[in-house]
Amino acid sequence: MIDLYYWPTPNGHKITLFLEESGLEYRIIPVNIGAGDQFKPDFLKISPNNKMPAIVDHAPSDGGDALPVFESGAILVYLAEKTGKLLPNDLRGRKTVLEWLCWQVGGLGPMAGQNHHFSNYAPEKIPYAIDRYVKETNRLYGVLDRRLAGRKFIAGDDYTIADIAAYPWIVSWKAQQQNLDEFPNVKRWFEAIGNRPATVSAYAKAQPYSGQPAMTEESKKILFGQTAESVRARADSGDAA
Repeated sequence: MIDLYYWPTPNGHKITLFLEESGLEYRIIPVNIGAGDQFKPDFLKISPNNKMPAIVDHAPSDGGDALPVFESGAILVYLAEKTGKLLPNDLRGRKTVLEWLCWQVGGLGPMAGQNHHFSNYAPEKIPYAIDRYVKETNRLYGVLDRRLAGRKFIAGDDYTIADIAAYPWIVSWKAQQQNLDEFPNVKRWFEAIGNRPATVSAYAKAQPYSGQPAMTEESKKILFGQTAESVRARADSGDAA
């Protein structure tokens, strides 16, 4: 059994996508990031960066105690190695998938995330910041479009964790001020993944957590206003409780 600490964000969707594809048994433990659940002491023991998703594997392959894993890229690699699915075993195929997984974790995700932040959540609309991240997101869509030319999926003919990592960050293309018609290879790939039964199931699992109230000013402070000291204070407060 896998415990998935989850909220319906792009990084959260990565893990439900994998779990639905692989058929692993799992249960969702919601972590309401707008309410500050990610700062609770029990969660910090699993995810010391106070970010979700995180998992706890109650049946690790070494037969030992339950094993926590944090960071979405690390979780995808861990689960792929556990199941033997969605990550090639051969040297070159594995190398390619890991390259594109790291491209998403280090590029597409952070840049699209800053795009969302400055366009939608920042208290002050800063034209330079919005323009900077919209353009960088556009550049990365172009990189992905070139990669997908002549390929069914990012690493070739087979669907892998590289595709699983990237797909949820393309779902919000309109909010990122992008036009999929300008990226025909991305559009074809995006539509193909969206029609996979496991993708439909994964996004259905998000529905109970997606109807939350609109983000409040307090939620924004929780999500965007943390420092080392404020996180420490939250953890200490939780320990005292």
